Amino acid sequence: MKIGFDNQKYLELQSSHIRERINQFDNKLYLEFGGKLFDDYHASRVLPGFQPDSKLKLLKELSEEIEIIITINAKDIEKNKVRGDLGITYDTDVLRLIEAFKNNGLYVSSVVITQYTGQQSADLFKNHLINLGIKVYTHYLIEGYPQNIPYIVSEDGFGKNAYIETTKPLVVLTAPGPGSGKMATCLSQLYHENKRGIRAGYAKFETFPIWNIPLKHPINLAYESATADLNDITMIDPFHLEAYGETAVSYNRDVEIFPVLSAMFEMIYGESMYKSPTDMGVNMAGNCISDDKVCQEASKQEIIRRYYNALNELARGNCLESVVYKIELLMKPLNINVNDRPVVPAALKRAKETGKAAAALELPDGSIITGKTSDLLGPSAALILNALKELAGIDDDIHLISPEAIEPIQKLKTKYLGGKNPRLHIDETLIALSISAASNPVAQLALDQIPKLKGCQAHISVMLAEVDIKLFKKLSIEATSEAVFENKPIYY
Repeated sequence: MKIGFDNQKYLELQSSHIRERINQFDNKLYLEFGGKLFDDYHASRVLPGFQPDSKLKLLKELSEEIEIIITINAKDIEKNKVRGDLGITYDTDVLRLIEAFKNNGLYVSSVVITQYTGQQSADLFKNHLINLGIKVYTHYLIEGYPQNIPYIVSEDGFGKNAYIETTKPLVVLTAPGPGSGKMATCLSQLYHENKRGIRAGYAKFETFPIWNIPLKHPINLAYESATADLNDITMIDPFHLEAYGETAVSYNRDVEIFPVLSAMFEMIYGESMYKSPTDMGVNMAGNCISDDKVCQEASKQEIIRRYYNALNELARGNCLESVVYKIELLMKPLNINVNDRPVVPAALKRAKETGKAAAALELPDGSIITGKTSDLLGPSAALILNALKELAGIDDDIHLISPEAIEPIQKLKTKYLGGKNPRLHIDETLIALSISAASNPVAQLALDQIPKLKGCQAHISVMLAEVDIKLFKKLSIEATSEAVFENKPIYY
């Protein structure tokens, strides 16, 4: 896998730049963290060499100066809003984040429940956190936010919010997902800090879009494809261009909210600390791209994967057609299509040859392995076994798992557990392989190849079952599938 990003340089530059920003204010900076703090796989895909835990490493380097506040919207608690990538509710994810930070030696000082209007579910969650020994603050829904600035920046607006006690110079605001109130919490704190005679600062840390590369660079277009459901659009920062005569890339939501933020800063401090949305950012990722060609190609592939994901979500009824159309429009200027993903034509060709669902996987050396549906295995499971055989140099005719060992598993699935599909999924196949490895050295050899699957690309000719989606993720295989139901079910 080719590398296009210098991760060590990134960590050094980023930590140094954040420290510089802290020193611009009264040794107190509220830093709004956008995107994922843990497992930022989008960044690692479009910036090959970027480590998914880079942001976490960065925070650990600053651990002596940092405390973390997690915000969650009371409305999201009430709606049981779920993180699509993890399949857990936002309130559960708050607990996960607290535990993860704690295990990495980082201090979570409190949780803020935002847009609170007396929701019972929010009260229950607050009590649960308090019982766990976690400080909890409530911030209220402010009428007219964010346009009614004189009211917002007053005792009846931010003044009603609880002041969050902090002790460190760097206060990081993070959340389970968008719309959790990170920015509003930062602004509320600036208001309260100023009342106490402290000129605290505010900054944003978002990896994408990258401000100092071209607007239509594939990396920035890949960001648009990732946020197509939010209708985020990358654009030239007009405020930065006017103030400095320099071109910088921002996105529509930051540009739209900047005049409001600037006016709030003026009401709090008497002047705005920033002249543009770009000024607010502290991201240094664009300075650490070591091979632009590699990153461009990786970003194009990410857009194709996002396109397939949108098609699948549309088929499941989870997104609008406009999301698919938007990503199609992003593909046109880059002159790419689904056939630029090599595993796509390979999987479709195999499916046409067999008349059944099939799959293809690209190995690190560029060779492509396929798998087909059989009476014993689904196409994804067959694909993984065939790939492990190839990596281990095992002849294709050799059975790693005997059919006699698979039949009892199928009987368990259908007769005793009430399943309708007797064929084994990836997880069931790997468990069977591990059992076989106890007495079969060849099976053990195949099992030992699993780490080599990390980063491989796969495509399946029909929509994946949820269990196989999860297993591909656990194996760190980037899998896509056609938006075609294998049996055209109403309930999927």
